[in-house]
This record gives sequence, structure tokens and C-alpha cells, in this order.
Amino acid sequence: MALITSPFGFASTAEDVTDGIDLTGKRAVVTGASSGIGIETARVLALRGADVTLAVRNLDAGRRIAADIAGSTGNPAVRAATLDVSDLGSVRRFVAAWDGPLHILINNAGIMATPEERTESGTELQFATNYLGHFALTVGLRPALAQAGSARVVAVSSSGHLISPVVFDDIDFRFRPYDPLLAYGQSKTASVLFAVGAAERWAADGITVNAVMPGAIATGLQKHTGGLKTPPEGRKTVEQGAATSLFVATSPLLEGVSGRYFEDNNEAPVVHDGNGWKSGVAAYALDRDNADRMWDLGTRLISA
Repeated sequence: MALITSPFGFASTAEDVTDGIDLTGKRAVVTGASSGIGIETARVLALRGADVTLAVRNLDAGRRIAADIAGSTGNPAVRAATLDVSDLGSVRRFVAAWDGPLHILINNAGIMATPEERTESGTELQFATNYLGHFALTVGLRPALAQAGSARVVAVSSSGHLISPVVFDDIDFRFRPYDPLLAYGQSKTASVLFAVGAAERWAADGITVNAVMPGAIATGLQKHTGGLKTPPEGRKTVEQGAATSLFVATSPLLEGVSGRYFEDNNEAPVVHDGNGWKSGVAAYALDRDNADRMWDLGTRLISA
């Protein structure tokens, strides 16, 4: 199957990839929209006419950012709502409060290389935040996505998925010594596997789910790693970092496309070694058996 390509690339911005696209009448949710590329993602969605909900942990900060976006774009349909994706109770409350169709869901919130910590239910925190909470959110919002008719879900992954597959027998590092980057890597692999698992399961509802690698952007995400280590020539601005999410969420080129992984606004090639976790998508992250196992595990964990 040929890889999907576009006229856009590494340096393209979120405004570039959405130029000429009218999102009037579309409703969008962006998680983690109070910092980093989440703000720019929400801003450009609003700029193109979408009704945007910023799903954030800090509601006061979210409301300030929503007001800023509304003012700068001239689009009043921007609001904030409370959501902590590491807390399944918070996810359930957000889902219960949602009413009507949802056309675009961008699962952007994330943490990286945090010290060892588990949620109250015992799930390793990076796995709980980067994967499990978003799995619960998307599954919970499936009726709203189906109601939209041709909804798109974006799972924000990372080249960090090349560090580690999902170690199904020890998700929570109860047997292995905890390694913050391995934990981050498996959580981001799980995000890609979710896209693969949802593609076939939800095709009849018109829902597409794809994973993206935003690029190396200096944000608060790197606070536990001593800052961004990528050489300057490999770094992106926030405007560039939000581009691939917006490309996957809005481009006519991706109509009906699901279960794939994109970087630099193009579908990434499959790689069979870590290559310094620079680019490409690991074969294990697209493996259907792994995706099925991931789906079953996620379903059990959010039902417990």
C-alpha cells in the first residue's frame, strides 16, 4: 500500500496545512490545550471556524486561553472544560457532560519521562495519561463521533515510541526496574496501536483514527529530561509542531484514511530498528495482533 504524501513537510505550519479549509459547523475537542502545541492546535481550529472545546486540567488557565483565542481569531465559539486524562473519573465526567456530535477529537495531552508514579488504581502514570485516559475518552465519546458522520480522531504519539514496544506482561514496571524513557516509549506505542485497533472497529461509523508525531518542540514536556536535546536544525516551532495534528484532522487528502502514522505532514515509513528514534513508525506499533491485545487490555482497565 502506497504511503500517503502531501505538499507539506517539516517546516509547514498549522496555518499552512489548513489554508483554505472551512471548519464552520464542526465541533472539536483538544486535550491538553492549555500549553505547548495544544494551544496552537486549538487556535488554528478556531481560526478556521470550528467550535472548539479546550479540555484541560486547570480550568482557570483554560478559560484565559479560550478567551485569548476567541479574541485573536474573532471566533466566539471557544470554551474550556475540565479534564484530567490521568483520572478515569474525570474522563467519565467529561464524557457524561458532552452533548451532540463531535467532528474532531485531538488527543494531545501528555507527559514525558516522569519519576515513577502510579494512579490510585495502580497504573503507571505515563501509560495512564498518554494512553489509557485517552482510550477511555475516545471510547466514551464514540456515540458523539458516530453522530458526526465522518469524525476524525488524532492520537498524538512521538518518535519516542521507537524506544520501546508495549511490554504487555509488565505495563506498570512491577517486575522491571522503572525507566522513565521506556515507560514513555511504551505509552506512545500504545497510542499508535489504538489508532490501528480503532480503524477497523469504527469504520462503519465513519470514524477515522490516526496517530501523529508532532516533532521536537521545546515545551514544558521536557521538564524531566533537562530540556530539549534535539540539535537546532531538527527542532520545530510550536506553529510547526501543531501542523501534523491539524493536517490529519482536516485535510481532504485523508478522507476515509485510518489506522496510520504521520510525521512532517506525510505518512511515515515502517522501520525495523530504532534508528536512534529519529523517524519512521516501528513495525510493532502497527501490528494488528498487538493492537487487538492493546484494545482488550484497555477495555479491561477502564472497566475495572
